Amino acid sequence: MSRFIEGEVILDELELRMDREPDMMKVRRSTVEHPFGTLKMWMEYTHFQMKTFKRVSSEMSLHVLAYNLKRVMNIMGAKSLIEAMQA
Repeated sequence: MSRFIEGEVILDELELRMDREPDMMKVRRSTVEHPFGTLKMWMEYTHFQMKTFKRVSSEMSLHVLAYNLKRVMNIMGAKSLIEAMQA
């Protein structure tokens, strides 16, 4: 089976699952889309700077780490985060 046909099968399965669970996109929008939108805004809506899957994966991991650290600092405060990391 070609990669194109495999992709079509996956998309068809996704469409069937979404037809069975129409509220799934509401949950996705409220949980997943916001962080990705924030990351895209931080990246100034540009493409990744790196090439190859391994390097893009590393770049994305750094963006996610920065996002998570910023959220923790907003919730706990920078001082509390530093104290927790030193413990």
